[in-house]
Amino acid sequence: MGLDIAYIEGQTPLDEEEKEGLLISTIATREELDEFEQQNIEEAIVWTLERKIKLHNLCTEVFIKDVHKRMYRNVWAWAGSFRKTNKNIGVDRWRVAAELRSLLDDAMFWIDNEIFPPDEIAVRFKHRIVSIHCFSNGNGRHSRLMADLIIEKIFNIPVFSWGAGNLSKESENRKIYLEALKAADDGNYKLLLSFARS
Repeated sequence: MGLDIAYIEGQTPLDEEEKEGLLISTIATREELDEFEQQNIEEAIVWTLERKIKLHNLCTEVFIKDVHKRMYRNVWAWAGSFRKTNKNIGVDRWRVAAELRSLLDDAMFWIDNEIFPPDEIAVRFKHRIVSIHCFSNGNGRHSRLMADLIIEKIFNIPVFSWGAGNLSKESENRKIYLEALKAADDGNYKLLLSFARS
């Protein structure tokens, strides 16, 4: 039985080798995959809630990978590892580590020097890390959790609501989210900032 995933707009297809990294052989559909991934993500969120996370720890490649691994480790063998293939979005796979290092350095600078308001720092971080597309799967959910960690752990402000809906399924909410991301691609963060708190 193979994994039969129906992709929706904005989702990055997995190649066959990445699909072979599925740790639960009984999963056959997108719905089943989403269910198992969501259980794992909830465990990762609990893990983050139990920890004090300082800026110098958060802004590291090790932490970025660890969060992804905790979000998907029970589902994907490659959880927490940078992607090995190029995708329909994101930087070239060889540039992932360098682009992430640049983002982490920028984020430290933004925070240390109060370059933007807290929400904007977190949302800019979210947008840029999802644009890098570090991992084979789960980049959107990972980027939103990272933004939540920045806003809560660094600034002591409540986490974002992200439209208070499931962004993994086709919906009006997802459409608004994707439009906000496209606007941010052009340097306009207003829609994404608004959506994050909607």
